Amino acid sequence: MDALSLAAWSFPALLLLIILRVPIGLSMLTLGLVGSWLVYGSVAPLLNQMKTLAYGTFSSHSLSIVPLFLLMGQFASLGGMSQALFKAGEALIGHRKGGVGMAAIGACAGFGSICGSSLATAATMGQVALPELRKVGYDGGLASGLLAAGGTLGILIPPSIVLVIYAILAEQNIAKLFAAAFVPGILAALGYMLVIGIVVRLYPQWGGRQIAPLPWSERIRAQRDVWPVVVIFVTVIGGIYTGIFTPTEGAAVGAVATGLLAWWKGGLNREKLLRAFEATASGTGMVFMIVLGAAAYNTFLALSQLPQELATWVGGLGLSPYAVLWAIIVFYLIFGCVMDSLSMILLTIPIFFPMVSGLDFGLPPEEMAIWFGILVLIVVEVGLITPPVGMNLFVIQSMAPDIPIRSTYRGVLPFVASDLLRVGLLVAFPSITLFVLRL
Repeated sequence: MDALSLAAWSFPALLLLIILRVPIGLSMLTLGLVGSWLVYGSVAPLLNQMKTLAYGTFSSHSLSIVPLFLLMGQFASLGGMSQALFKAGEALIGHRKGGVGMAAIGACAGFGSICGSSLATAATMGQVALPELRKVGYDGGLASGLLAAGGTLGILIPPSIVLVIYAILAEQNIAKLFAAAFVPGILAALGYMLVIGIVVRLYPQWGGRQIAPLPWSERIRAQRDVWPVVVIFVTVIGGIYTGIFTPTEGAAVGAVATGLLAWWKGGLNREKLLRAFEATASGTGMVFMIVLGAAAYNTFLALSQLPQELATWVGGLGLSPYAVLWAIIVFYLIFGCVMDSLSMILLTIPIFFPMVSGLDFGLPPEEMAIWFGILVLIVVEVGLITPPVGMNLFVIQSMAPDIPIRSTYRGVLPFVASDLLRVGLLVAFPSITLFVLRL
């Protein structure tokens, strides 16, 4: 079997391993090493590759951002920031129709701005907001669906671990990618709030009862508790974008600031500090295993020449650039139902990015790369809440096992529709994504 055929057959083999519940990092590592061995036709070059693969992958200074942002998220949870964000939103708009759900979305956006992980955002905000939503009588499917959707804001609103990985793979500026994600992230949060407003008007019984409005003095007092989150976000993202910090330095500043805040709030002692370090180490190990597996698998694909041949083939079809882009988006939507976002980014960007880079969208190369990266981020984010295997759905489901999974699927579908409309808007108007960069 020639190298191209080997590479083509490796994709169904990878999906089979995933279905058999083999960890995605181990699956890609195994297929990458075996595939490279078969292409080389000898074990000696493979052993030489293995000797340098891990060091070459992990020696990237940019990867040090990953554990720092994960630690920042751990400290943010311990500092009670998620509860403060939700209470602040609830105090402002909780008395309106659908207001408690909108407050949960706003809190997810705020927590995502200091977390960088979708699953962590969904899990943390689920613990805080789900009991409150159920207490005021929200339909179980709507409550679980809106929190699953809100969790995706953790990777869209910067800082984002997935964007860091994309920046490394596509050799783009991390600070510019963070800046470009800001407006689409705000649009996502507003879109989710609009969905809640529409749903509770169409089905009033799903929105529960409205709570009594609080006096303005209490509303203002609730807002005071979230000022540290605003300060940390502005310091980290503003410092990175203005060049005061490198992205790694910004992540370190954010981790220290959230750690000090958690200690000041009384949520950090020696035992919890050790737990935070352990959770960070575990999460970092999982991410790095996937990165290593993707590096081995992508080396095999490069040896097979599949990405280059695929780019040449697509170029010869005579399709318009937007037809190719929509085909890629549909691919991500389909495979997002069965794969996690990080694995998809690592697996597909080395194939799709060279292909898209050769197409003319009327944008300079750097702007095109950033625009494409944000589109990919949004589409893989949709995969996190797309039935039947959206990971955020199962995170929320584990917290409320009494809610039938079918109800959760029903509750999340309007948010998926909102995401798809947003993708269409950003494809049609790239300037929305690039607005902040052009200021």
